[in-house]
Amino acid sequence: MNNKWWKEAVVYQIYPKSFQDSNEDGIGDVRGIINRLQYLKDLGITVIWICPMYKSPMDDGGYDIADYYSIDPIFGSNEDFDELIRKAEKVGIRILLDLVVNHTSDEHEWFEEALNDPDSEYRKYYHFVKGSNGRPPNNWRSYFGGSAWEPVPHEKNTFYLHAFSKKQPDLNWENEELREEIYKMINYWLDKGIAGFRIDAILNIKKSMVRGRLEPDGEDGLVYIGHWIMNQPGVQSLLKEINERTFKVHDSFTVAEAAVPNDHLDQYIGPGGFFSMVFDFSYTDIDVNETGDWFKPSGWTWTDMREKIFINQEITQEKGWGALYLENHDQPRSVSKYIPKHDINQYSKKMLGTLFMMLRGTPFIYQGQELGMTNIEMDSMEEYEDIATHDQYKRALLTGLSKEAAFKMISKRSRDNSRTPMQWDDSEQAGFSEGDNTWLKVNPNYTEINAEKERLDDRSVLNYYKKLIELRTTSNYREVIVYGKFVPDRTANDQTIVYERVWQDTKLLTAINFTNEKQTITIDENYTQVVLSNYQGVLINEKLCLRPYESMVLANR
Repeated sequence: MNNKWWKEAVVYQIYPKSFQDSNEDGIGDVRGIINRLQYLKDLGITVIWICPMYKSPMDDGGYDIADYYSIDPIFGSNEDFDELIRKAEKVGIRILLDLVVNHTSDEHEWFEEALNDPDSEYRKYYHFVKGSNGRPPNNWRSYFGGSAWEPVPHEKNTFYLHAFSKKQPDLNWENEELREEIYKMINYWLDKGIAGFRIDAILNIKKSMVRGRLEPDGEDGLVYIGHWIMNQPGVQSLLKEINERTFKVHDSFTVAEAAVPNDHLDQYIGPGGFFSMVFDFSYTDIDVNETGDWFKPSGWTWTDMREKIFINQEITQEKGWGALYLENHDQPRSVSKYIPKHDINQYSKKMLGTLFMMLRGTPFIYQGQELGMTNIEMDSMEEYEDIATHDQYKRALLTGLSKEAAFKMISKRSRDNSRTPMQWDDSEQAGFSEGDNTWLKVNPNYTEINAEKERLDDRSVLNYYKKLIELRTTSNYREVIVYGKFVPDRTANDQTIVYERVWQDTKLLTAINFTNEKQTITIDENYTQVVLSNYQGVLINEKLCLRPYESMVLANR
């Protein structure tokens, strides 16, 4: 058993703009995180991952970095961050930062120099390419819509590549000087004492450049860029170099945003792999179709969901270690995605928590998930801040959807659903800010769903998550939950998800009813002890009857 500390961790993701405002400007900040460390400690988490706080024009929520070495003034100062590291360590919490190195902001000094001087060495830090007769080199569509090529001002027939927004020019990882700058920056933060990084869009750093018009896959005449910049041949050598020069030196905890093919997974997370773990998207993106269009239903079912979870768990445990999550800053709220609106309640919220927290791998809880926060209902497109939401809306209109239908579809998947301010209590602005306005509006249901109300309710979603975290970190079942083998039950009722965790002589059975009707399953007669349930008054016999959205964890005698 290779029991690295991060295998036993429980991670809490913070979107800093929305976590806690300390200076009444309506924007969360570093001081706000410091002020809430006791809440995080009481919750039981051991690591916080903080989304980008670097200096940025915030075109894409901070993922457009203008200065890798400076905390943006809206969040505080570098001294504030140093204090956060010290105070978090005192309460037993380590820190992960976001590492965004596929691109910078167009306001980064490197790019500004590259634009101002065609002969600058910084031109080689990015992808500047000549077009053809004033047209871009090809018809790639950026991830955020529109051409992935932006014309360079005052230079005829020259374009720069941006896989995301036009304010996020892609870095040229073929350039050795650029790579040296990146490694210097990574080591700077690791030397400060952070535990490691969540690594953004890392499989995009290797490009396969093509020229000419490619077969369009949408009404805009463009084609999805991912086919040429994601998981391209040669990316492994770059990832190996990053690891050797930075992460490995510091024995860092790294989790990559990387959709890795199963047959290559051992290179990434196996012994000597590039990263500690990678996120799996198969079941969290189950509601998105193959072209990435939010407005075209994928037709997913819970049967699909179950099989995707089973496959990922089986393959990952053979290859290395996995990262578990249901929601993050790029996802809608999980209860709103997976549960029909009329069935969202304490039982279905706890059911999702049980399903997720009892799997094998390191769990990542997104802020507010432990409260059962839900999607927000915006009144108009003007209320959405997210750049991807506005792009998807425009693309939906291009397909012929009405404004009403397009708005309804994109509202289900908007990233702003998870970025609304944290709901701390039932005071004005949900206790997130004492200012008059917040950068994104507060979900009106904060008077019913908030941390203070749930703290005082023994049966709340918050206190249920505390029990789930305690099971993983301090209970007698810690080893079987963390290190135990995952054994799926594919013979159970197909309206349920049933699996075992096995460690030496200890076994746990997790049984999930994901429907709003009673379901019956047959279980081993040795499973007689209830470890945790989201219902009161559990009855166990050979035929286990699960009530609507019931979840149960049983131990063998």
